Amino acid sequence: MKIVYMGTPDFAVPPLAALVKNGYEVTAVVTQPDKPKGRGKTLLPTPVKEEALKHGIPVYQPKKVRDPEFMEVLKELNPDIIVVAAFGQIIPKAILELPEFGCINIHASLLPKYRGAAPIQQAVIDGEKESGVTIMQMGTGLDTGDMISQTAVTLDEKETGGSLFDKLADLGADLLVKTLPSVFDRTAVMEKQPEESPTPYASMITKQMGLMDFRKSAQELERLVRGMNPWPSAYTFLNGKTFKIWEASVVSVLNGDGKPSAAPGTVIAADSDREGIHVACGKDILVLTEVQLEGKKRMDAASFLRGYQVEPGTVLRDHKE
Repeated sequence: MKIVYMGTPDFAVPPLAALVKNGYEVTAVVTQPDKPKGRGKTLLPTPVKEEALKHGIPVYQPKKVRDPEFMEVLKELNPDIIVVAAFGQIIPKAILELPEFGCINIHASLLPKYRGAAPIQQAVIDGEKESGVTIMQMGTGLDTGDMISQTAVTLDEKETGGSLFDKLADLGADLLVKTLPSVFDRTAVMEKQPEESPTPYASMITKQMGLMDFRKSAQELERLVRGMNPWPSAYTFLNGKTFKIWEASVVSVLNGDGKPSAAPGTVIAADSDREGIHVACGKDILVLTEVQLEGKKRMDAASFLRGYQVEPGTVLRDHKE
C-alpha cells in the first residue's frame, strides 16, 4: 500500500518514523515550506522534512496543496491512502477523495472534544484529567470526520503543554500502526461524531493568549502557565518589563470567598528564602516559582529574587507602563 504522509511540526515526526520502522511504503512526504529563522533569516526545514530526508523519502513543499500543479503531482504519486498529522493546511475535497482509502488524520484529542488547531494546550488550560489521540477519517468539516480508533492518557498534576505534546506524539504513532491494518482490510469500525462538540473550538495559540489576567482565580492561572509552557509562555509585566512565568503553584485563602486582601496582581510577599513570589488573584494566591525577566535567563524565583528586589505592594500589570 502506497502512503503519502502530510505533516509539519515535531508532533508529526514519531508517526512518520513508526510507518518507516514498521515497513510501510511511504512514497512521499508533504510538508510546509521551509521558513526563515534567526537574524540571518536562514531557511530551516520542518521537523517532518528532516525525518523524511533521513529515510530518503521524496519531499514536496507546496505553498498550497490545492494548487493545480501540486494536484497533478499527487495524482501521479497515486497513493492508496494519505495520512495527515498536524499538517497546517486545509485539505480540499479533491485530495480527500483521491486515494482509494481516503485520508486519515491523527488528531491530538479525544474527539469530539477539542476540535481545532490547539487541542493539547487547551486540554491543560481547561484542567482536563485526561486527553488522548483519535485516528479519524477526514471529511470536509473541521475535525468532524468519522472516528476510527482512540487511546487515552491521564494528565499529570504538573502536566505542561510541552510534556503532553510529547506523550501524544508517541501515542499517535503507536495508534496509527495499530489502526492501519483494519483500514486496509476494511474491518475498521467508523463511529460518527455528534454535530456539536462538548468543548469550544481549540483555536490556534497566539502569544497574546499567554497574557495573565490576575482577576482570574489562581487555579486558572496556574493551568494557563502549564498550558503555555513552552510556547508562547504565560507572561505579565513587572516594572515595565515582560515577565515570563514558567512554573507556579496555588496557595488557598481560607476566608469565605477565597479573595486575598490585596487587589489582583499585587505582590503580597517576595523573599528569596520563601518558595516564590506570592501574587493576589481574583481567588486565592498564585506563587510564581520559576520566572524570566525580559533580557534575563530563566531561573527559579529564589535565585531571581537574590538579584532583583521585588517589593510587596508591587503590581504586576497587563501592559508595559
